[in-house]
Formats: sequence, C-alpha cells, structure tokens
Amino acid sequence: MIIKSIELKNFRNYRELKLIFDEKTNIFYGDNAQGKTNILEAVYLSGTTKSHKGSRDRDMILFGEQEGHLRTLVQKGSMDYRIDIHLKKNKTKGIAVNGVPIRKAGDLFGIANFVFFSPEDLGIIKQGPGERRRFLDLELCQLDRVYLHNLVSYNHIVVQRNKLLKDLPFRKDLEDTLDIWDMQLAEYGEKIITGREAFINGLGEILSEIHRNLTGGREELQIFYEKNVSPQDLYDSIRKNRERDLRMKTSTVGPHRDDLRFVADEVDIRKFGSQGQQRTAALSLKLSEIELVKRMIHDTPVLLLDDVLSELDHNRQNYLLNSIHDIQTMITCTGLDEFVNHRFAINKVFRVIEGAVWNEN
Repeated sequence: MIIKSIELKNFRNYRELKLIFDEKTNIFYGDNAQGKTNILEAVYLSGTTKSHKGSRDRDMILFGEQEGHLRTLVQKGSMDYRIDIHLKKNKTKGIAVNGVPIRKAGDLFGIANFVFFSPEDLGIIKQGPGERRRFLDLELCQLDRVYLHNLVSYNHIVVQRNKLLKDLPFRKDLEDTLDIWDMQLAEYGEKIITGREAFINGLGEILSEIHRNLTGGREELQIFYEKNVSPQDLYDSIRKNRERDLRMKTSTVGPHRDDLRFVADEVDIRKFGSQGQQRTAALSLKLSEIELVKRMIHDTPVLLLDDVLSELDHNRQNYLLNSIHDIQTMITCTGLDEFVNHRFAINKVFRVIEGAVWNEN
C-alpha cells in the first residue's frame, strides 16, 4: 500500500496544504518546531483516526478555528480509497471512506497500516510499562478489528469499575453491580491477553534474527510477555483481589497491568542493560514490527520516521535504511546532511518552514 496524497485544512499549524508523495522515499527537512512532525501525525491519523501522540481532536485543530479537515488518498493493490476526516472542537470527529460516512474507527480496518518510529521509541526499553503496552496496542489495533473493539470495551469497563470502587463507600446500594463489572472485565481482558500473546510470539521469532544481524552475532535478544495474570485465571484473580481493589479504589488485576521483558544473553536489559544495548534493542523491535506487519497483512506498511536518524550512530543508520528500501517511507530531519545525501536514495524532498512546505525536486 502507499499514501498517494494528503490535503490538510486548519490542522495544527497548517491553514491549507496539499502534498503528493512518492511511492518510495519522502524527506521533510527544516528547523525544529516548523511543522514536520505534524505532517506525519496527519498521515497516521488518516489511517487510524488517532494521533500517535494521543492528542485530543480539539488540540489538533489550528488555533482559533472550530474545525479541521484531512483528505488522504490511499492506493492498496488495484484499489484507491479516499479517506476524509472532519475534526470538530466540541463534537466527535466525522469519518468517510470514498464519500460514505462510517460510524467507528474499526471500519477503517484493512485500508492502511503504519509503523511510526520516533526518538521516544528508542527509550521504550527503559521507560515504564505503560509505554510498552502502548506499543502493543497501537499496532494490534491497526491489524485486528476485533482487538480494537475488545480494547475499547475493556478500557471503558476499567474506567467505570474504578469509578464504582471510589463511589462504593458512599453508595452501599451499588455493591451488587460490582459483580457485573467483574464479569465484563474478565470477558474482554481474556481476549486482550490472548491477542497480545499471539502478537508477541510472532514478533519474538523475527526479533531474535534481526537483533543478531544488527549486533553482528554478538548478542541474542528475546522478548517475553509478562502477563499480569493468565487469561484462564483472570476472573478468579479479580474476585480474589476485590478487597484490595476496594481498599485502593482501583482495579489492580488485568491486562492494563501487563509488561514486556527484554533479555539479552540472560540479562534483563530493562534494568541492567547499557543505554547502547537498550537503543539497539529498540531499533530491533521497530524493524521486527515492520516485518511482522508485512507478513500479517501480505502487504507493506507505510513507515513514518520522525527525526530518528540523528539519534542513531553510523552503523545503526545504515542498517535501518538498508532494511526499508522496499516500502514507502516518510522521514523528517533537520537537514540534508552528508549521510542522507550520499548514502540514501531520495525520491522526493520537501522543505518545511513555519507551516509552509516546498517541493525541492
């Protein structure tokens, strides 16, 4: 699949913008805070209905405006799709595919797939478990419509159950309703755990090989899914921990407490790895994500690289760029330095200055 073009109106710092992309490499360069990342965010939003940063719709609309619009043309095989997204300051966004309104994000499933790689991702190994769960969910929600539905339902249930736990000391008459939330928490939680487990198993096989190649055979890397609780034990564990939940006024059991563990040569590098080890493992993880998506969708995702090259040393830059020659890539950077100019085939170059974009070739 490829993104053919995108049109923006009142999105972030862009009043109006239309870009036509090359099907291979597209580079956006310019100083910081000019709007380069906003373009990648718009592309990602157009296929997922979500910001990669978790931003609210109202925060993506140009300051002083009430609405923003995105129109994206996607080519998938022999089919073309026009995706329109209408952002509203105080209402739910509107989404249409080929002019036909859709009711929920899941209806976009299967049209576009993205892998977003930012400098923050290089710290995913040493950051908290929330970031690693976010990595899992961002990709799984693109790949599996059912997973997306289950995750949305589960998160809603956790919020409602936590609210009930806080209200119960003042509303004893609501205590019986806790049983219903417990059953629903277990029902959707089991499905999320099963989906994550399958994803990690597939990712792990690819990760080991890529990391071995990236380190010249010097290091073996494994990824482990640290479930907070097994799916078959989830309901019993929720019931067993009810008193603790009531005391702490929060849900302490379930996949919202999951984590990932990365082990290199029998060492947990989250805790004991060097910064170099952690960054190399993060790069291996993102490259593995690309390869797994290819296998699962039998197509290529679009890769969005947000100022990552400057964060990698010469060898890691080489490995990354050599690994993505066959997919559409959008790269942001502050300058077309000697490395980019002489070592990487550039198909299209855009210069970004204060919300204005010029095509330079």
